[in-house]
Amino acid sequence: MENSTYALESRNSTANTIDYEYYYYTFEPEENEQNSSSIWSLHIVAMVFYSVAFLLGVTGNGLVIWITLFKMKMTVNTVWFLNLAIADFIFTFFLPLSIAYTALDFHWPFGLLLCKLNSFVAFLNLFASVFILMIISIDRCISVIFPVWSQNHRNTRIACIIVLAPWFCALVMSIPYAVFRDIGPDSKNKNIINCYYNFALSSTSNDIMETRFRIMVIIRFVLGFLIPFVVIVICYTVIAMKVLRNQLTNSSRPFKIIIAVIVSFFLCWLPYHIFSFLNLASASAAPHLRQVVKYGTPLASSLAFLNSCVNPILYVFIGKDFKEKLRTSILAVFENAFSEEHTQTSLKSKSNTSSTDCHAV
Repeated sequence: MENSTYALESRNSTANTIDYEYYYYTFEPEENEQNSSSIWSLHIVAMVFYSVAFLLGVTGNGLVIWITLFKMKMTVNTVWFLNLAIADFIFTFFLPLSIAYTALDFHWPFGLLLCKLNSFVAFLNLFASVFILMIISIDRCISVIFPVWSQNHRNTRIACIIVLAPWFCALVMSIPYAVFRDIGPDSKNKNIINCYYNFALSSTSNDIMETRFRIMVIIRFVLGFLIPFVVIVICYTVIAMKVLRNQLTNSSRPFKIIIAVIVSFFLCWLPYHIFSFLNLASASAAPHLRQVVKYGTPLASSLAFLNSCVNPILYVFIGKDFKEKLRTSILAVFENAFSEEHTQTSLKSKSNTSSTDCHAV
């Protein structure tokens, strides 16, 4: 079977084999009926994941956006969580396109613009989410290390300006995923139009196309996962050391939620990045590794999808008994989840405070 793992097709043709990238999979016809059945079962599982992510993501993140914008006092924390919800909402809103694409046996009837936009939005969500989580971690670290300065200078106006930076970086880094996305007839069935990565552009060199693909995978991992992960770990290590040194006993629910959101992001996206690198090595790998990549990549991508609907659930169900949460109004739940923690005051006075107002204005 001719290898085109890197989507090394020309502008006017489509791949003959697997397009592993992100969540579009155009599998080669299997050699036996059992394998074909397994692949189709995998597609059904993927569509279930997509559907769950769409229903929960649009509903949950839509609620977060509505409540933080119209029902709550705007604080620094609500600025962060609002932007996380916006990134997830935009992504899940486009998921029906992916569901339809899979259900139609990878026939793309929606045109070139939506093909490019769908891929662009997906990676915009990835980069924007992880960059915002990194900003949140830095913000918490500064609040703990410099409580007095933070109390005097940390405010919503500055937060609204700062949050533009991760959005801008995410926009820039997502552009290649729109540029290289293309549509064209399937090589085995001209009536089927695929939405795929075309790394050829004006070049006909396989080496250049393969290099472009490798660069995108490496950049996505380093800038969209590794560096943010290192920064976040450093920030929370510093926070933990400071808290232990000052013998603070108060436990803030917003702090727990931030930790939970960060952990869920990395748990959901780590398998995707692992399979991206396995994909790079699968061209010259043993057949069993190629099988692992073939079956594992859709599942890893589906898990990454679910991250976009997890955050609203975490906001509601962390920190208190489940039955108590069910008795709490939606507005009260989100107000409690997004209220500013009182680490700053505790670090200065080591005394508890019941104030729920934002410290930062």
